[in-house]
Amino acid sequence: MPTYEVEQYELHAITYRVEADSAADAIVKLFDGAAEPVAGSLVFIETPNDYGLPAEDGEYQELAEALSQRGVSVGDCIPSIRDIREIKT
Repeated sequence: MPTYEVEQYELHAITYRVEADSAADAIVKLFDGAAEPVAGSLVFIETPNDYGLPAEDGEYQELAEALSQRGVSVGDCIPSIRDIREIKT
């Protein structure tokens, strides 16, 4: 039986601590990589189903059809899947 690696999109949130003169400056410093993550603050939020592999025309169309036949709701994309590949074990 083949083995696959499947990457799934997930939304997480993490809290950062940064010294700044204003809220805007704090966000700019965060975006510039100058903020420190607060230990233990990473939390899972949800699996985003509006991101995924393209389901219409192309490389993943057959996969999308096979998932639909198995009861997975597939629209414009295969929900939450970023990548899938068969690997050699």
